[in-house]
Amino acid sequence: MKDKTSINRKSNTGAIERETKVHDREGDIMAIATRDVISIPPSKSIKDTAKVMMEHEFRRLPITDPGSGKLLGIVTVMDILDFFGGGKKFNIIEKKYKDNFLAAINEPVKEIMTRNVLTVSKKASIGETIEVMLANQLGAIPIVDADEKLAGIVTERDIALSLAGVVGKDTVQDFMSPKVFNTTPGTPVGDACKIMVRNGLRRIPIVGGEADISNAAKKLLGILTSTDVIRFFNAKELFDNLNSNLATDVLETKVSEIMAKEPITVAPTCGIGELCEIFAENNIGGVPVIKDDDVIGIITERDILNAVKRY
Repeated sequence: MKDKTSINRKSNTGAIERETKVHDREGDIMAIATRDVISIPPSKSIKDTAKVMMEHEFRRLPITDPGSGKLLGIVTVMDILDFFGGGKKFNIIEKKYKDNFLAAINEPVKEIMTRNVLTVSKKASIGETIEVMLANQLGAIPIVDADEKLAGIVTERDIALSLAGVVGKDTVQDFMSPKVFNTTPGTPVGDACKIMVRNGLRRIPIVGGEADISNAAKKLLGILTSTDVIRFFNAKELFDNLNSNLATDVLETKVSEIMAKEPITVAPTCGIGELCEIFAENNIGGVPVIKDDDVIGIITERDILNAVKRY
C-alpha cells in the first residue's frame, strides 16, 4: 500500500473563484501546466523518492512543507544520478556511509535536493516561462501563487508539444545538436553517471560493434537514459542479487545490461511536428539522429523549445 501521507497533491481553487478575483487572474502558462502536482516531504528517503519517480514516470519532484504547502526545493533524476556516483553528492555514500549503498539510499531526500528553486508566478506568460527555462537550462519549472505555495509545474515537454504546430517546415537537422556524447556497452554504470552529470545529459547513445575503431564510435547499439539508471537502482532484483552492500559493486554493472537495445531514432529530415508526435506517443524526451546508419546528432525537448522560441 502506498504511503498516502508522504505524497502531497496541491491543486488550485475552482474557476468560479478565480473569475471573481481580477487580481488572481492567471497567465497563459497555466493553460498548459500540470495543476494537480505530486510533491513529497523533505523527510522522504532517496530510495522511496526514486520509487515515486518510477511509479509516475516523473523526471523531477517538488519538495514541499507538509503543513504549509510551500515549496522547499526540487529533486530531479540528475540529482539522483549525482548521488549514485555521477558527482559531488556521491560523497554521501562514499564518505558518510563508507560505501554502504543500502544505508545511504535511506538518507532523506533533503540531503540531495536543490533548495534555491527558480519559479514563475501563475500569472506568467508562456513566453516569459520559456525565457526563464532556456536561460537557466531547466527541464521544468514550478509555478507558485502569491503565498509561495505550489500551484503547478510546467515542463519542456508541456511547452514543446503544445506549440509544435507553430514551427512550420522546420526539420530536425535545423535544431539538433551535432555534438554527441556517447559511450560503449562495456562502460560501468558509475562511469556513465559521471558522463551524464558532468555534461548535463539525460541520455547518451551507446555505440560500438565495429572492428574498425573509426566506425565504432558511430554505430548505434542502444541508448541509456537517466530514467533507465533510476529504474535499475530502484529494481527489486538489484537488492535481491547484491553480493555486498558496497556501492562500488553496484556501480560496476555494465550499461549493456540496462540500456534500451532498440532505441527510437529519427532522420535529419524529420519535421519538428512529426518529432513531437514521436515524443508524445512514446513518452520520451530525446532521440539520436541517424543518417546512413551513423549517429550524426541528438535532438531533445530543449531543442524544440529553442525552435518554438523564434515564433
